[in-house]
Amino acid sequence: MTVPITYSPYHHKENPSLVIAALGVVFGDIGTSPLYTLKECFTGAHSLAASPANILGILSLVFWAILLVISIKYVMFIMRADNKGEGGIMALMSLVVQKAQISPGARTALMILGLIGAALFYGDGIITPAISVLSAVEGLEVLKPGLSQFIIPIALAVLITLFSAQKHGTERVGGLFGPIMVIWFVSLASFGLISLHKTPAVLSAMNPLHGWRFFAEHGWHGALTLGAVVLAVTGGEALYADMGHFGRAPIRKAWFLLALPALVLNYFGQGALLMREPLAIHNPFYLTVAPGWLSFMILLATAATVIASQAVISGAFSLTSQAIQLGYCPRLSIKHTSEGEKGQIYVPVINGALMVGVIGLIVGLQSSSKLAAAYGIAVTGTMAIDTILAFVVFLSLWRWNPLASGLLALLFLSVDLAFFGANIPKIPDGGWFPLVIGGLVFTLLSTWKRGRELVVEKLQEEAMPAAEFLSLIEAHPPTRVSGTAVYMSSSRQGIPPSLLNNLKHNKVLHHNVIIMTVITESVPRVAPEKRREVQKIGVSLFRVNLHYGFAETPNIPKALKSSSREFDIDPADTYYFLNRETLIAKRSPKLAMWRIRLFIAMARNAGSAASYFQIPVERVVELGTQVVI
Repeated sequence: MTVPITYSPYHHKENPSLVIAALGVVFGDIGTSPLYTLKECFTGAHSLAASPANILGILSLVFWAILLVISIKYVMFIMRADNKGEGGIMALMSLVVQKAQISPGARTALMILGLIGAALFYGDGIITPAISVLSAVEGLEVLKPGLSQFIIPIALAVLITLFSAQKHGTERVGGLFGPIMVIWFVSLASFGLISLHKTPAVLSAMNPLHGWRFFAEHGWHGALTLGAVVLAVTGGEALYADMGHFGRAPIRKAWFLLALPALVLNYFGQGALLMREPLAIHNPFYLTVAPGWLSFMILLATAATVIASQAVISGAFSLTSQAIQLGYCPRLSIKHTSEGEKGQIYVPVINGALMVGVIGLIVGLQSSSKLAAAYGIAVTGTMAIDTILAFVVFLSLWRWNPLASGLLALLFLSVDLAFFGANIPKIPDGGWFPLVIGGLVFTLLSTWKRGRELVVEKLQEEAMPAAEFLSLIEAHPPTRVSGTAVYMSSSRQGIPPSLLNNLKHNKVLHHNVIIMTVITESVPRVAPEKRREVQKIGVSLFRVNLHYGFAETPNIPKALKSSSREFDIDPADTYYFLNRETLIAKRSPKLAMWRIRLFIAMARNAGSAASYFQIPVERVVELGTQVVI
């Protein structure tokens, strides 16, 4: 089977600094999983005795899970399924829905699956900072049991500080993330290797037969233990989602050269400790650390979990921005925190919602063990959806051999569904939380998408054909005033209601009239030479279509300025006319009434179009239109 690898302008050049930077952003989640994974395997809801056979069995499952899910599935295969260099479930869904040669029914089903996966990300996005930081700070109990009462306050203080700092961006401290994570992974490897040297026999867990024997001995109870084993691979989606920031090669190098060896050595080091001292199971991570280094490791672990949390928060911001561009989310206030780095944004509403959720989880559950009971079901669902969407890419876009593609997808999906099934019993103990969050987000995303489609349909019905409009102004020439008027329109055809209403009430047209439509393509970025389509449809009347990728933020004044070859405009004498829709609910077979009302409520709370399109507010004129949906 030949794997097509195509390099485009979107792929990053080889750069050693990108490898270190990738360690600081991509591997925070999976890199901090040794803090709690083995402990949960033996002390969680389906705990087992820390016998030598069980230790070897669990270690074998963790080792092969990391190899199969991360190294083979994500790093070797799914990362090839990029959308012009961009990864993540929204980018993958967009690629499949727009490009794959599949039936309309299959297209709709895959779009729904992609939305479900994106929605589930927000549920895990709340749990990850909570469990990571709390697990790190719980090392204080090992250092000095009397400090246990300070664990919750310290964890809350760290996280509140982190969320409060988001509005300032990560540009200043981002350069520290990579070096800190290098130290973290080196420390994981070092302490794991020291412990492993004392009990090297534990390396036999690399033999998968120990995993098979574990299942054979424990049956269903052993299968349910996968619900804790999966904690070792919960950062897999981040590898794929962050590919657009760093490129495929730096992530692969960072994984195989440092992250993977360090994680394996640390897990086997913890297993070696448990073989010697089964009672160390209450916190095997910190008990592998030499006493003189414990304080240092607690501080380092806290820093590493803050970095892991930052990656999840930034991922939520990026996912929200993509959802807005693709039409699944209403406009929200988006702040660009760096002039040099386009990917660094801050979404206040999402930041506030994540912070409230994280604080609520920590205050409500009080320990990382209880948080682990809620962790896993959402991320395993997302992993399974990634596999399905990637299979469609392999088969439909790349034209791989159907049998080979099917077998590969079946292997990956079997592992994903085994982990997902093992997490189902967690639902009553907290697993319901990410599912509820995911269900709520999915409802909002799908409702907004369908609602906007209905609004656009109504506006297109009310729009006047361009030929009819030209005949009208030729028969009854309006007064022309100096300056340029830009009318924003959601349709590429006809004359928008805002222009018709302005002409009807004010009886004038500006010297230059531009009908502007912003179109989001199914690629992350659009080349500058393909940004604009300018069509002259009448005397000083132009239609301009601006094309943006889903990873870009529209800037209308900038785009107009660079269109000076097609028409002569003065930015100081240009005004932007926006259509403000007043939505009226009416029973319709196209959308349930409760969803219509939800859509109207979302529309009322949507952010300013002027702000989103980066239009100066002093040059905006809003004209109202009633739309019955």
